[in-house]
Amino acid sequence: MTAHERILDPCAPRLTDPDTWSAFGAQWNSGEQRNLHCCAVLDETHDVKSFWFTCPDFRALSFEPGQFITISPVIAGQTLARCYTLSSSPTRPFTFSITVKRVPGGPVSNWLHDNLRAGDTLRGSGPAGSFTPIGHPARKLLYLSAGSGVTPLMSMTRASVDLGADLDITFVHSARTPSDIIFNAELTRMQTLSPGLRVLNLCEGQGAHSDWPHPLGRLDLALLARWVPDFMEREVFICGPGGYMAGVNALLQEAGFDFQHFHQESFDISRLDEETLEEVAPVADQQADTFTVTLSRSGKSFSMSGQQTVLAAAKKAGAIVPSSCSQGVCGTCKTALLQGTVDMQHKGGIRQREIDKGLRLLCCSKPTSDLVIDL
Repeated sequence: MTAHERILDPCAPRLTDPDTWSAFGAQWNSGEQRNLHCCAVLDETHDVKSFWFTCPDFRALSFEPGQFITISPVIAGQTLARCYTLSSSPTRPFTFSITVKRVPGGPVSNWLHDNLRAGDTLRGSGPAGSFTPIGHPARKLLYLSAGSGVTPLMSMTRASVDLGADLDITFVHSARTPSDIIFNAELTRMQTLSPGLRVLNLCEGQGAHSDWPHPLGRLDLALLARWVPDFMEREVFICGPGGYMAGVNALLQEAGFDFQHFHQESFDISRLDEETLEEVAPVADQQADTFTVTLSRSGKSFSMSGQQTVLAAAKKAGAIVPSSCSQGVCGTCKTALLQGTVDMQHKGGIRQREIDKGLRLLCCSKPTSDLVIDL
């Protein structure tokens, strides 16, 4: 008997409150680093692995389904930070997992696939992120994912099944071929155990599966309306590559969907492990303002355009700055601004009390004066 089957014993009580998620809270501070002990590595597909961890220095990890952590492996003598969504359920807090797709040329994903083994330890911080059903009570949910964007929605699904929650969930996942469907067997099993869960897979091509019985192609409005006739009544959560999310946004706008009930991951997961992750600084206009940035610890200074982010300019100047999402979400590049002012357009990766203390996210900050930063 599997763990899910034990939890879904017909004699067990069922939760009927649609605000099922209110029991969880993110108590691991997003700026706090901990040692992560890898206890298992599982192959999900030919290019996707799940890495399971425990934290030796505390008993349990508290997080909200859909949140991510930031890991910081040391690769070739350099610490590289990357965000990965937790794919495990917060209902099982003593072990937790990230699920990583190997990205061609991606330094961190390839290192994880080739080097991280059970028994190894690396540093991590988190959890963080606002892409979570907590605070959005609804009984009818629609999960839309593509590729490795399945991971936060898998965490949500695992949590609802573990809790025996009385939720109506339709989970539509898009993949390149049937062989690329992540968590296919587990989702199929959970569907048989949970009467409120319906899983649908859409593949662009059949690959080696000549007997694939389901539709091929990409998600469009006609197919969504046929598969999920009541999609307009559901709370929608979506995660996937930027192009996929833009396409779903467009088809929901065409349908007249109420976007107050729409939630998407706020960073493009397809970019998180690219070699050229940090934004490429634009060529400065000759008329644009330029500013001097001084690094307080090294005393090094460099000039930059007001159209660049401080992170991009600092890295171009050779400064070592921890960073991950480069989109104002994860908080990895949080640094004290000792002098000067910036225009910071973040997406939730920093709290107001941290801003009040003088911290800034360099990835989404553009200078409005000369700066001195704590690097």
